[in-house]
Amino acid sequence: MSKAPRSPFFWLMLGGSVVLTLSLGIRHGFGLFLAPMSTDLGWGRETFALAIAVQNLLWGLVQPITGAFADRFGIKPVVMVSGLLYALGLLLMGMTNSPLSLTLSTGILIGLALSGTSFSVILGAIGRAAPPEKRSSAMGIASAAGSFGQFVMLPGTLGLIEGLGWSAALFALAALSLLILPFASIMKSSTPAEASQHQTHTPSPTLRQVLAEAARHSDFWLLCFGFFVCGFQVVFIGIHLPSYLIDQQLPPQTGTTVLALVGLFNIFGTYGAGRLGERYSKPQLLAGLYLLRAVVIGAFILLPVTQASAYGFGIGMGLLWLSTVPLTNGIVASVFGVRNLSMLGGIVFLFHQLGSFLGGWLGGYLYDQTGSYDLVWQISLLLCFVAALLNWPIAERPLARPPVVSPL
Repeated sequence: MSKAPRSPFFWLMLGGSVVLTLSLGIRHGFGLFLAPMSTDLGWGRETFALAIAVQNLLWGLVQPITGAFADRFGIKPVVMVSGLLYALGLLLMGMTNSPLSLTLSTGILIGLALSGTSFSVILGAIGRAAPPEKRSSAMGIASAAGSFGQFVMLPGTLGLIEGLGWSAALFALAALSLLILPFASIMKSSTPAEASQHQTHTPSPTLRQVLAEAARHSDFWLLCFGFFVCGFQVVFIGIHLPSYLIDQQLPPQTGTTVLALVGLFNIFGTYGAGRLGERYSKPQLLAGLYLLRAVVIGAFILLPVTQASAYGFGIGMGLLWLSTVPLTNGIVASVFGVRNLSMLGGIVFLFHQLGSFLGGWLGGYLYDQTGSYDLVWQISLLLCFVAALLNWPIAERPLARPPVVSPL
């Protein structure tokens, strides 16, 4: 007796999870290249930090456009083109010899690639395909895959750098990123027409109407500005924490282990956030997550920095790291529906990336100016309270749209 064939949703979840594992796993290791590249090429830390900041900014600026393409034409072509750009960007990053070539490869090419291989596009497709009652959990599972990539690939990336040098390590990662292509080929996302069948029988607004609705929706802007804080914090920590710990006289392996712990515990954090989002208010959960971040960051910068405190910070931040992603995308889906989820999620993510740009660049700039990361840590702590205040009043209600008027 033959087994029943796997559903398209199974292949979408499998392919999307692996793509996120590879894409975000490689990306989260970029902070390990800051010290060796800056030392070998005679740069200050701001040069590398600026390239990463450009990457995050371009990623965010292009994300709504990439999301709109995925909503219109499906996820497969978007992810496959982005996977090729990712490999090319890593290859050229390994050959870089000037700040300009670093910005072109790390900043522009990889920034474009990430817009098609990360959360907004993948979770948009999953959000359309999943039943509404399981949507939050499905997004949490896929988000956890990105965290698994961080946990698995960070030690491997450090091993490549130590064994081969930073340039050859990037060549190896370029080859690894090509695995995105076969997994992209097995994914099939719902078309807009198919997605609308899973919603209530309300009119399907045009793209211009959707954008106008979002622009008029005050809670949409609160969500955007709250997500700005998430981007600031995770990119500052992801890029600068390994160097910060070296400055505190801890061995280089400590920073790698901390970021790996962030990835490991974020698997539980993102999955748990997705499950909790099915039962409780997502905006209030987001506010609570940012307040917990304040506790973890505050304890880390106030207590003496040791290996034990660094590992504790990695565990605590890991549980809160990307737990914001399934909740934020879930709110967008609940309020605006799933037809244009990749595009609207991309707009929210743009603000995340504006924060990422500022966090990545400001960390390097203030370090070069003051010789310390203390001021950026204090800004990160203050922003936790700002984000909690922004997310708390958001109302998670479907947007009321006027009924269809049939032509005479």
